[in-house]
Parts: sequence; C-alpha cells; structure tokens
Amino acid sequence: DSWNARYEELVIYVKEFGNSRVPRKFAKNPALGHWVDRQRMKYKKWQNDNTSCCITKEQIQLLESIGFEWSIYSSDSWNARYEELVIYVKEFGN
Repeated sequence: DSWNARYEELVIYVKEFGNSRVPRKFAKNPALGHWVDRQRMKYKKWQNDNTSCCITKEQIQLLESIGFEWSIYSSDSWNARYEELVIYVKEFGN
C-alpha cells in the first residue's frame, strides 16, 4: 500500500542522510516530505487519544525502528537561540 511505499522511501532517505528530518519541500521527492509531516501530525493526534488519526501502533513502531523524530523542534534549541538574541540585542541594541 501507499503507506508502506512511503515508509520504504523514508528508509532510503535515512540511510542516505542519517536522519528522518525530510524537508517539507524536499526537491528530490516532494511527496515524501509531505508524508513525513503528516505522520508527525497523526502521531500528535494519536497521543491525544484521537482514534480517528489513522496511525497504528505498528506504524509508530516501524517509524521508531529507523529513528524517526516525532518532533523536529526542540524547546531547548529555541531557548538557546532566544538567549543568543537577548545577548545580541543588549550588545548591539537592534
């Protein structure tokens, strides 16, 4: 099915790039970028007990087995960049 086909494409991407952070507009395979984004949205709904989210435990396990990152935004990273901005503004005033 199409989920398995996209999953296999993701496996190839992970082998090539070493991570599962497929850009949303991945020029080489735009459909894969959109699919990865949808998996993250479905997982978020699944975490909130939304049974209509269309992702199964088996799919979650498959994705996790290849190191899938459910969140590509780290609050630690954001906070670090914010602190750098605060220091910059104090130093340069703009």
